[in-house]
Amino acid sequence: MSLSASCDSARQKRSLSSLLDSHSLKRPKQGDGQWLQKAAIQLLEQQQDLCSLFKEIGASNPINSTGEEQRKEVAEGIPSDVEGSLLVSGLRRQARQLAVPLATLSVKLVLERLREITGSEDNDREILTAPQSVKLCALLESAKELLIHGCLCPKLLWQEYRKYHKLPKLDIVYQLHLNGVLTIKDLLKSDEGVRLWLVPQLKALCSWTPLQEDKETIQAQQKVMSGIVGLLVSFGFQSSHEPAAMEKRDFLLCTSALDAMLFWFLDTVDRTSTQKLCETATDRWCQLFADVSTYPDVSKRFFMHSLTQTLTYKPRLTVSDAISLQNKWTFEKASRLLTSLFRKLSVIFSVDQLLRHLQQVLETHEVNWKHVLCFLSTLLVYNPSAQPSLRELLSRLLTSAFEGYDLESMITAFLLARQGALQGPAIFPSYCDWFKGCFGGASGFHATSKKSLVFLLKFLSDLVPFEPPQYLKVHILHPPYVPVKYRSLLMEYVSLAKTRLADLKESVEEMGLYGDISGAEAAPVQCQAVQDVDKAVSLFESTGRLSATVMEASIFRRSYFLTRFLPTLLKPKVLPVKADAQMSFIEALKKADKIPAAQYSAYVDSCQRLRQQEGNVVRVDNHDHPLELLEVQLQELVEHVVDGSEGDISAQLSKISHTLGFIFPGLTTDAFEQEVIQLQTDTPPFSELHMKVVNVILRWFCQCILDSSKVLSPNKQMTWASRFVSVFACNIQLLSCLLHRIWDLLHNQGSLLSGPHMLGLAAFVVHLHASTLQRPLVHLASLCPAKPVPISEALSSALVCSTQTNMLFCVRFCMAAVSYGICRGDSLTQPLKDLIPSSFYKKLQYLIPRLLPEARRTAGSKEAGIQETDSFGLWSNAKDSSSHWKKTAWCLWRHPAFSQLRQAPQYQLSFTEWLANESQVERSKDAMTDSERLEYHQWACLHLYLTAPDNEGGCGGSMKSVFFHLIHALMDQQSSEKSPKDHAISQRGTCLPDIICILQEVVYEMDLTTTAVSHPGSSDVCDFLFELASERFSGSLTEASAQLSCEHTLNTWNRVLLALPSVSFIKVKAEEGRRHLDCDKLIQHINQHQYWWDRMSAAMLSLWCRLSDGETPPAQLQIIASSQHWACSLMGGQLLRVPSAPALLLASSIYEALQGRQDVHAALSLLEPDKDFKHREVLVFLLFLCVNNYLSALLYPQEKCHRKAIKLCTEVLRVAVDSTDWLLIFKSNAAEKGVYQSVTMVTSDRCDQLMPWAFYSVLLEQSAELRHKVVRRPDFLSVAVCCYIGLQQIFLDGFAISDPPESQILSRSKRFLLSAIPHTPASSSSCRLLTQLQTQCVDVDPEVAAALFAHLNAHTLITEMEFL
Repeated sequence: MSLSASCDSARQKRSLSSLLDSHSLKRPKQGDGQWLQKAAIQLLEQQQDLCSLFKEIGASNPINSTGEEQRKEVAEGIPSDVEGSLLVSGLRRQARQLAVPLATLSVKLVLERLREITGSEDNDREILTAPQSVKLCALLESAKELLIHGCLCPKLLWQEYRKYHKLPKLDIVYQLHLNGVLTIKDLLKSDEGVRLWLVPQLKALCSWTPLQEDKETIQAQQKVMSGIVGLLVSFGFQSSHEPAAMEKRDFLLCTSALDAMLFWFLDTVDRTSTQKLCETATDRWCQLFADVSTYPDVSKRFFMHSLTQTLTYKPRLTVSDAISLQNKWTFEKASRLLTSLFRKLSVIFSVDQLLRHLQQVLETHEVNWKHVLCFLSTLLVYNPSAQPSLRELLSRLLTSAFEGYDLESMITAFLLARQGALQGPAIFPSYCDWFKGCFGGASGFHATSKKSLVFLLKFLSDLVPFEPPQYLKVHILHPPYVPVKYRSLLMEYVSLAKTRLADLKESVEEMGLYGDISGAEAAPVQCQAVQDVDKAVSLFESTGRLSATVMEASIFRRSYFLTRFLPTLLKPKVLPVKADAQMSFIEALKKADKIPAAQYSAYVDSCQRLRQQEGNVVRVDNHDHPLELLEVQLQELVEHVVDGSEGDISAQLSKISHTLGFIFPGLTTDAFEQEVIQLQTDTPPFSELHMKVVNVILRWFCQCILDSSKVLSPNKQMTWASRFVSVFACNIQLLSCLLHRIWDLLHNQGSLLSGPHMLGLAAFVVHLHASTLQRPLVHLASLCPAKPVPISEALSSALVCSTQTNMLFCVRFCMAAVSYGICRGDSLTQPLKDLIPSSFYKKLQYLIPRLLPEARRTAGSKEAGIQETDSFGLWSNAKDSSSHWKKTAWCLWRHPAFSQLRQAPQYQLSFTEWLANESQVERSKDAMTDSERLEYHQWACLHLYLTAPDNEGGCGGSMKSVFFHLIHALMDQQSSEKSPKDHAISQRGTCLPDIICILQEVVYEMDLTTTAVSHPGSSDVCDFLFELASERFSGSLTEASAQLSCEHTLNTWNRVLLALPSVSFIKVKAEEGRRHLDCDKLIQHINQHQYWWDRMSAAMLSLWCRLSDGETPPAQLQIIASSQHWACSLMGGQLLRVPSAPALLLASSIYEALQGRQDVHAALSLLEPDKDFKHREVLVFLLFLCVNNYLSALLYPQEKCHRKAIKLCTEVLRVAVDSTDWLLIFKSNAAEKGVYQSVTMVTSDRCDQLMPWAFYSVLLEQSAELRHKVVRRPDFLSVAVCCYIGLQQIFLDGFAISDPPESQILSRSKRFLLSAIPHTPASSSSCRLLTQLQTQCVDVDPEVAAALFAHLNAHTLITEMEFL
């Protein structure tokens, strides 16, 4: 449209958009906007042409504008209210003039404009061009405005549109839906013929292919298809109970349309034609199964329905057809589109769900066997875990078949088993193995009765006319188990099967030994014999024994063995100087009398003649030096590890074993089993060549284990690593050289090893441990007395833990070994104890709690393994150089497999072993400070091992046992000093003084105990000391050097005794016939300052029980115990009756129970602060303790993690936020804290001064929702203002904070307070306090004072108005 003007011709006509835009250049006066708009509308109503108006609304700047830019211009060109007013007023005026209904005129104009947009383009195009889409969007926006004003009828619009478009374009239909003009749901209800055009148009849209360079159109096509299909799925597969569920007719319409498209897809797949158009169209439709976005339950119903339809589509093939054609329906031969469809339909279901559904379909429907078997193949190939589930399904089918003699279950089981075998042994066992496992023994399904046996043989006989020959051969060579008296029944079947094979010109005798009995076509006889020889040699090379298959063939298949197998094996060739795998295999057969003497002699003579003919030229793979040859062979093995098969790896390992046997002439197996390796730690007795070979082996293994781990986790790799280690684990000379080298690396060069070398060595040691569990022992020459130990224990002795550097290397190496062992154990049936050396595990038991204090909370408890951790994640953390070792240690410590090992006796670190390790630590080079070490020793001795049971290496709660262990450790350490150097180190820097301190504590406690409970016949510390001395002296006198040993023991004993208090040697008399323990001051001190009940209460209760001889503990101890029990029950999800204990004590018990837990909200939610006052008190005190801990974490970030602390504060605040009591702990005046005044007793003056900082630091870390709840609490504003004033004062006093910076915390606190002031409720009482605070804020922060003043004035005004 254009506006006419009366000006001269120099003025150009302008469009509506430009006219409106030109007004925006002027700066209107305030209030003129509405007047201008009304004036423009009146002017346009008088001169507007409606058709031109529609065009102009859809117009845009055509110059270099993309589709998105054009849409934006349209959206921003004309305001929607102006556009709607123009259209409505114009339509009404013209409808009055023409005397037609308004809706009819609106529909006519919209359709005319729609035809103008779409009519000029190619009718074969399914998707509009970008300019068309822009114009259509503008038109639909206008139509939507008309619809809003009631000027447009969607149903009439669609009826008129369908008059001219028998097959509506789906692009236009979808745009109508998206813009809310006519939804597809309404269209389905109103259009009776929707089924006639919807499916053809879907096919047309799928089949239409835009130009490759037209990316925008391709995306639009995909969007329209996925959008429409998603709507059909949502409508057709909603639950009938859902509010938006459609009527039955519409529901059936959607499902029938989707089924029609699925059947079109399946028909296209079945056609022999492979036209690109069909491939592209079906690909596009198949992709929609991955792109459809709807609710999970709807998707599951749709996918399961589609799967059922696919499996039952056109069930024209009979069971006999399936038996004959099954080998053509493997995964490799199946249509790519069909397998892709099955993958997409199966992705959201588990294997068990799919197989159960498959069984249900087979039992209730006629099925398309080709689709069923292709589906099973796809499921097995893409789901490695499907094999056990399929085995279970087959077992159910066979059980059902033989219980009810059901032929359908029987044939189904056989077809499914054969289909699995067709995928190869890596996917499912061969048909031969499955058949033997099910029917080859007396426990088979058919062995319960004669009727079952007859049923099986009758079934097999009925299959004979349709069976492929390979299956008949399996049934003949591996027949089902039949009792002797029914042997004739089996022979009838064998005779029938052999007759059928004769008709097919197949021979049982010429079938290979290791043939793939899977229904595939058999290989030629000569090729089969070559394959059998290669397989037999490979198995012999890997196992060292003749396989049972070869031995059985030499007896039961003698014709094939003598005429096919042996001639192929004994084919003459030039023999190498050293025997290869085939030569060794031939010699083994010769020793077993399986090769006729004449045939063997002819073979040897022929080989000698060949050597003479070639001039006696002997080469070893064109390499003269064995080290170079080994490097080449190892490099070839790398290629096989990456992309080879197990057979290729076995063959290559055979070559490597031969080369290593040439370098290291090892002993025989019998001699090996009895050998003890002498480990010389000072000067290894090996040549330079041997050490180079060992370095090459270790370097190659380290690199290969890391490269393979980048592709697959250890639990998903092949067994190449264990087989590689087993190659040289059988050569004692090579093994000895390896052990010397590894021991030297671990003991002397650990800190120099790179990350890959350390991880590779750890994995190597794990495989070495698993390969040498029963062989051989190692004698360390440096140890006395000489006692052979297993290999893993010998290598563990190289890992010393005397300094911080040694400890860090030891913990990292042991973590890598144990993590690798756990990850490997996920895929093996071998128990973990065979993969994880106990000595390395004990190193971690010692080092992790020592270096990682948070691990002490769960050490020795059942909670250590509560967090599930992916096993591969352990290995990933271990090999990730960027991951800190503490993270890996913490994950490993809580891993269920690690905790499970702790239950085994051989993996438990006893108190004696812990003391032996600790006594070797050099204090000057320790990772701990003196105070940290003291705290650690007290935890280990008086918390961990004191309470641990005797059978787990602890003391069973007996302080006497602790005393004996400490004394023995000190005596043994002093006695083990064999040289002046050892003695000097001991005197200069070990942890013996710290252990003596613990001993002094134990003696003092024992002294108190014996004094309190003394009675006739009781023993005190003095008795224990002399009893132990007598034991030590008697042990020394039994030695050969009795006198010298006794003197040495006496000197050692004296040094220990001198460290103990003298009162330990004096018996304490009972006072008034009763011994007692006064605990009042101790309990008072702990209540006021420590809160260490998680460590002290167990020892206190144990001490009381010993003193009181079973009497009821004092009230204070009972309160402590009951508080701890209540807190632990709360953490376990059980809310017991609140004990009669102070709320602060209950809160401290909960606080200790919370440590180390991940999800605490559920437990804290059990407390009901709004119903129980005691619960409210406990929560407030608990919040105080958490805030105090968070404050400490902010002050000392190097010692604590403030993120954990703030998370705990958040969880407590979420429960306590609805109460106003929690605000009291932030009051500056103790009297204002009310019942919570006792918090001042457990906090320092410094922390109390910093509570304003803690208040804002905690609140600023919370979510907006939680902060909103906080702000709405009464009295919040007064506390917040007080804390803000206190926060200002903290920094005015010069207190500096590094994280977060003080300027940041101040500015954020101010913004939060200013935003909270207008939203806080105010009462008359709080207003008086706020008035005082506002006066104080004038000098501190005038902006905050002004905000408070405005807030108070608003409240005063509201109060006065309410009064009036």
